[in-house]
Amino acid sequence: MRQNAVARRTFLQFLSAAAGAFAAGGPVSALASALGSTAFGPPVPFSFDALAARARRRAGEVYGRPQAAHRPILERIDYDAHWRIRYRMDANLTPAAQSAPVQMFHLGRYFQTPVRIFVCADGEAREALYRNALFEMPGDSPAHALPDDAGFAGFRVMRPDGQPDWVSFLGASYFRADGPFMQYGLSARGIAIDTGLARAEEFPEFVEFWLAPPEDPADDMTVYGLLDGPSVTGAYRFGLRRGDAATGHRTSVSASLFFRSGVERFGVAPLTGMYWFSERRREGARDWRPEIHDVDGLAIATGAGERIWRGLRNPKGGMTSSFFDDNPKGFGLIQRDRSFENYQDDGAFYDKRPSAWVEPKGAWGRGAVQLIELPTGDETFDNIVAYWTPERQPAAGDAPTFDYVVHWTDRDPPAGDIARVAATYQGAGGAPGQPPRPGTGKLVIDFDGAALAGLDRDSGVEAMVSASNGAILEPVAARPVVGTSRWRLSFDFEHHGPNPVDIRAYLARNGAALTETWLGLAEV
Repeated sequence: MRQNAVARRTFLQFLSAAAGAFAAGGPVSALASALGSTAFGPPVPFSFDALAARARRRAGEVYGRPQAAHRPILERIDYDAHWRIRYRMDANLTPAAQSAPVQMFHLGRYFQTPVRIFVCADGEAREALYRNALFEMPGDSPAHALPDDAGFAGFRVMRPDGQPDWVSFLGASYFRADGPFMQYGLSARGIAIDTGLARAEEFPEFVEFWLAPPEDPADDMTVYGLLDGPSVTGAYRFGLRRGDAATGHRTSVSASLFFRSGVERFGVAPLTGMYWFSERRREGARDWRPEIHDVDGLAIATGAGERIWRGLRNPKGGMTSSFFDDNPKGFGLIQRDRSFENYQDDGAFYDKRPSAWVEPKGAWGRGAVQLIELPTGDETFDNIVAYWTPERQPAAGDAPTFDYVVHWTDRDPPAGDIARVAATYQGAGGAPGQPPRPGTGKLVIDFDGAALAGLDRDSGVEAMVSASNGAILEPVAARPVVGTSRWRLSFDFEHHGPNPVDIRAYLARNGAALTETWLGLAEV
C-alpha cells in the first residue's frame, strides 16, 4: 500500500500547486479534434453490458500487466518536471457538454502505466489519442522525447467557467473528489486486495475508461472503467455529481467483479487517507503544527442502528481492526475537526480536507468494516485504509456485484439527535497534584449534540464504559463542560497484557444511548 501511496500523495501536491494554472477552455466536440492537436481513433460500439461481458472473458485469460514503454524518459519527469506540464485549455474534451470539461493527466515518474481513454456519444466510442501538442511544457521538458503513442496517465473533470477540477481518476484504481471546500485529501479505490497482510498488496488497475453523458440526469457525467489485476477483473460505472459547500460531491458506483483466483482479504469500497497525530497524542511528532491528518476517525452506521466512532491512531506497528456487522448502513473516513487554529497550515489546509462516507445500496449481508492503521513518521504516507469485507471471501469463478455511493462531504451524516464525539485526549493516569498511577493512562472523550442539550449533573446521565485486555479504574466521571455545549467523559485505564486495551464508551440516560459509541485502542 505505501509504495503506491507515496506516488499518490506526491501528485496531490502537484494538483494543489497547479490548480490555478489549469482552467476550462473553449468548447471542443467530444468526437472531433481541437485546433488539429486532438486526434481520435475510429468509432466502435460501446455499452456497459458489453463491458461487463468483456471483463468476464478477460477473467478467464492469463493476466498480463500493462508495461511502461518509455521508462527511461518517464523517470526523468519528476515532481518538478511534472507540474510544469499543463494540458492545453483549448483541448478540453466535453463528453457531457460544458458543465464538465475533461483534461488528461500526463505520464511521469509516479504514473508510468498508460490508460486508454475513450469518449462516448450515441452508443459509439472513440479513443482519445495522445499527442505531445495537447500539453504545454517548457522547451527542456523530458516529455518532448515521448512519441505520439505514449498514452495518458488518467483524467480529471473540471468545473465550468475556468474553475479547477473537482474529481480525478489517477493511479491504479484510485479516484478522488475535492469535497465541499475545494481541497483534495483522502482517496477512494475501486477495490482492495490483500491489504494489510504480511505479503505485498495487490493493486488492480483501471486500464481503460469511457467518458459519457450522464445516465442519471441529476449527474454531471458517467464514467465507465475496465479493471484488471492478477486476481480479478471488473466493469465499473461511476455517476459523477458535483455539489456545493452545503452538499459536497457524490460518486455512485456499480461494480461487476470477476475473480481469476481466490483472495485472502477482499475490500469493497476502500477509502485511503493519512493520519500522523492529533490532539489525542503527539508522541513522536516533531512538527510545530498542532495536528496533521487528512481524517481523524472511522465512522460506522451499523445495520442494527448503532453509530460508532473509532478515533484513528498512528500505531507502533501495523494493525487491523474488524467491526462485524450485518447489512451496514454506511461507513467512512471522516475529518471532523474543522478549526484552522488546530492545524495552523495555510498551505495543506487540513481543516478543509473532505470526508468520504460510503452508503451501500442493496443488502451486503454479513461481514465487517475493516480498518488498517500503519505507522508513519510524516505526512507523505497514506497509512489509513477502511473498507467492507464480506464474511465469505471470493473464490476463483465468483462474480459478485456491489452498488454504493461515496459522499465527499464535510462529515458523516447525522443520526437524529445522537451526540457525536467532538475530541479525544489522552495522558497519564492519576489526579492533578497526586502521584501518578504506575502503568495507567487517562482518556478524556468530549461529546457534543442535541441529545445532551439542557442536561446537567442531576439529569441521570450515565457513563457506560467497558474494556477488554485491561480494566477501567474508578472514578469514571461524566459532566458538562463549563461554558460549552459539550459533555466530558473521563477515566483511567490499565493494561492486562502486552497489547493495547480495547475500550468501549458512551453516555446513556434511562437505558437509551445519548451519544454514539466511542471505540478505540489505548496504551500507556
